[in-house]
Amino acid sequence: MAKGGKGPKGKKITLNVAKNCIKITFDGRKRLDLSKMGITTFPKCILRLNDVDELDLSRNMIKKIPDSISKFQNLRWLDLHSNYIDRLPESIGQMGTLLYLNVCNNKLTTNGLPVELNQLKNIRTLNLGLNHLDSVPTTLGALKELHEVGLFDNLLNSIPNSIGKLPKLKKLNTKRNPFPKEGESQLFLDSIKRLESLYLVEEKDLCGPCLRKCQQARDKLNRIKSMAAAPPRKPIFSNFVSPNSMAKESQEDWR
Repeated sequence: MAKGGKGPKGKKITLNVAKNCIKITFDGRKRLDLSKMGITTFPKCILRLNDVDELDLSRNMIKKIPDSISKFQNLRWLDLHSNYIDRLPESIGQMGTLLYLNVCNNKLTTNGLPVELNQLKNIRTLNLGLNHLDSVPTTLGALKELHEVGLFDNLLNSIPNSIGKLPKLKKLNTKRNPFPKEGESQLFLDSIKRLESLYLVEEKDLCGPCLRKCQQARDKLNRIKSMAAAPPRKPIFSNFVSPNSMAKESQEDWR
């Protein structure tokens, strides 16, 4: 540690440096990539580039994300993983266009997750793994568009039921948490997998072609089941002549 108790002095990011770090993704999005730059303080100059679609500040030494992050009103993708962040700003809830948020491998506690996270109504991927969370806010159940949630390597004892009821959830990683019952994590994952592949509807809710297709598939399945259940019949070979009955002198002919 430097003299006077201050932490390491990080690299200074100027506006020109930041502009040179803007890349165009394969789908035409503007990404500001400031990852692995040795940054210790959020560079305020990048707020002048708030028209970017994606912002990558991962693998730095940033401790605090300012409220001004909400000025990135077009942001769809925000990667803050592998820093020293212990709290997210309340203003993050104002970033309504956000689809992807990665804050994995930081120093976040449950108290460091603002209630305003539940305002990210469009978010699809949320990675909170490798932090110090001892519980998951039930309000995350309001994020109905969530497809993937990372909660691995935390201090969790349970998962809220509201997470399991998310209608579009496909992947949930809760590995390496101190669940009190062995296998609780896997049981929860199994329930998500079943929800992913099971769809129940009533016949009245199906259109004519769909109903006929389902009925045909059901009839086919029933036929297969009945064939499998029927006892095998003993084969009858009335006209069969075994090789030995007409054996020739050379057995090579029957090999």
